[in-house]
Amino acid sequence: MATRIVKKTYNNNPLRVLIGLLIGGLVGAVTMLLFAPQSGQQTRDQIKDKTIELRDETTENIKKAVKQVRSGTSRLTAEVQERAEDLKQRGQDRLVEQLDRVSAALDSGITAVEAV
Repeated sequence: MATRIVKKTYNNNPLRVLIGLLIGGLVGAVTMLLFAPQSGQQTRDQIKDKTIELRDETTENIKKAVKQVRSGTSRLTAEVQERAEDLKQRGQDRLVEQLDRVSAALDSGITAVEAV
């Protein structure tokens, strides 16, 4: 019987990065508490410092993620506007072509009627 291997691909999702940072920070804090060879006050001070550091890193990563989203949105908006302008120009060109055909047909009809 053949075994089917499913390969998962993970993209670099900013939310996953933030969750990973948060979980890593919490695991580090718990490990530090369990294995700390120092006094409770020193441990609390270290936890406070690490928490502040983790908060600052998380804030920075959120700012980067927001910047990436805004950049992507701006790029997408520009592409959509460019595509809309292109379609508008194509529509106008087709309209002019059709008006030229109608005008030529009308001129031919008028010439035919006058010739009779």
